Amino acid sequence: MSAFDDLYAANAKFAKNFGSSDLTGRAARGLAVVTCMDSRIDPLGLLGLQAGDAKILRNAGARVTDDVLRTLVLAVYLLGVERVLVMPHTDCGMAKVTDTDVHALTSGRGVDTRSLEFHTVPDQFEALRHDLTRIRTSPFLPADMPVAGAIYDVRTGRLTPSEF
Repeated sequence: MSAFDDLYAANAKFAKNFGSSDLTGRAARGLAVVTCMDSRIDPLGLLGLQAGDAKILRNAGARVTDDVLRTLVLAVYLLGVERVLVMPHTDCGMAKVTDTDVHALTSGRGVDTRSLEFHTVPDQFEALRHDLTRIRTSPFLPADMPVAGAIYDVRTGRLTPSEF
């Protein structure tokens, strides 16, 4: 028995009623959402979106890393993205550790991660401000593209738009 059999079985059920074969891969609502990988977040549901409406970019802490910028460039120029929402959340594990903590945890298991940056978040509001500025000032993205930030509350389901 495979560790993934439950997923393959669920997919078989899903595929029986699959009805999204007409989607093109473009963001129908012109939106990209940068959010955390936290499994408590349902980005489509909490924003009233459906499959095909937006590009969802997920990583630890919802940080705008070089890879996120690269993906946004592709999303804007190839896939119909015209606006970006950066959406970190409350109770984020990335705000509870430092890069040094993560290196120590992995080192304890014999893995050397010192060549990796984890972009931990000592201050979520400052990190959000930094990440919004990074998108807004990127020479690779349209200068007039709407970019916003909002914090998702994992306890209430509410989204609070940022002031910056």
